[in-house]
Amino acid sequence: MSSPFTNPMGRAPEAAQAYVRSILELLGDADPLDVQSRTAAELRSLAGGLEPARLERPEADGKWSVGQVVRHLADSELVCAWRLRIVIAQDRPQVTGYDQDAWSAKLGGAYPDVAAAMALFETVRRANLHLLRSLPRSDWQRAGMHVERGPESVELMAKLYAGHDLVHLRQIRRILG
Repeated sequence: MSSPFTNPMGRAPEAAQAYVRSILELLGDADPLDVQSRTAAELRSLAGGLEPARLERPEADGKWSVGQVVRHLADSELVCAWRLRIVIAQDRPQVTGYDQDAWSAKLGGAYPDVAAAMALFETVRRANLHLLRSLPRSDWQRAGMHVERGPESVELMAKLYAGHDLVHLRQIRRILG
């Protein structure tokens, strides 16, 4: 049985909804923008001073390393930037999913090192938070149609990305033991 926090592409709608529920339960009543605003510093605190060999040591066979998690967070923040902008600017656009494992396997070379992935994450996250904080409350209800999960508002996306941060920060702590 896979973790409810895994999100492979092409899962049945019930599994996609279980993923959403798990993420939202983990976030609880926390303010999603507060969570998101703290993630970069927490990432730096956990992984910033680690030796490259430690960063690239996977948790176990078939599991990600801290470096892969950081690169995934950078990739995910790029996806978030696109999703937020398309949903805010267009009427009920289609929001595509992506295969995070394929991105990890095929796009890891986009980052010369983990520090570069962290820097990209921080820059794009700052821009995304600025965008979200600039929106009138009415725009938080604008929604796109996620191809696997159905309608997702800007408000729901903010919560999902905050919960996603918590999942991966917890994962990094577990990897580092």
